Amino acid sequence: MLTKEKLLQTIKDLPDKFSLDDVLDRIILLQKVEIGLEQSQAGQTNSTDEAKGKLKKWLK
Repeated sequence: MLTKEKLLQTIKDLPDKFSLDDVLDRIILLQKVEIGLEQSQAGQTNSTDEAKGKLKKWLK
């Protein structure tokens, strides 16, 4: 889960001048990374072979 502390650190890491799009992009990326880490810890991942099998129909 995204925490206030992580969000504040992300904002502090931005340059002195930035656009709203920059902030939103970083927040969205941070949230996606957090979700991925939570899924990984919960064992909700796919092996390389499983991923290849799922992508096979799209890569033809």
